[in-house]
Amino acid sequence: MDFHQLLESITPEIYESFKKAVELGKWPDTRPLSAEQRALCMQAIIAYEQRVPKEQRTGYVPPKTTACNTDLPDDHLENEQPLKWQD
Repeated sequence: MDFHQLLESITPEIYESFKKAVELGKWPDTRPLSAEQRALCMQAIIAYEQRVPKEQRTGYVPPKTTACNTDLPDDHLENEQPLKWQD
């Protein structure tokens, strides 16, 4: 089995296990991940996530559809006063 076939055979359970291992820096049995294992797990996670909708991928942030604060009146900048620092 080559690397691409191996990546295609990753199940959701294996994917979650890899994510947890990378997050914690150790396997479920508490053995530490080596730098090479961490890199391979991250590659596998990225490859797996290419098969799922972007909304389900690690780090996905949906685009904003509204302004940050719509409760402010339109003239709120006209009434602002500069800060005065006191010593």
